[in-house]
Amino acid sequence: MDKSMFGDVESLAEEDKIRMSTMIDQLQIRDSLRMYNALVERCFTDCVDTFRRKSLDKQEESCVRRCAEKFLKHSMRVGMRFAELNQGAPTPD
Repeated sequence: MDKSMFGDVESLAEEDKIRMSTMIDQLQIRDSLRMYNALVERCFTDCVDTFRRKSLDKQEESCVRRCAEKFLKHSMRVGMRFAELNQGAPTPD
């Protein structure tokens, strides 16, 4: 993570560093859960048409698998692109 986002973290008291680290971890968990929920909602809405059975039929299962793969590939690509842009950004040192 870019130090410039948080100012001079090293000057914080140890207790504040721990609190900040905990907060960042919680935000990352929240964002991961949001991404997972968005994936489930989108793929379910796009792929499941009926509730004839307890399990998905072959077509629905194939659609969900393709949808999830596309979603995850897109998310990884966006993350990599963001990291590239973040590395190239000038830092105010």
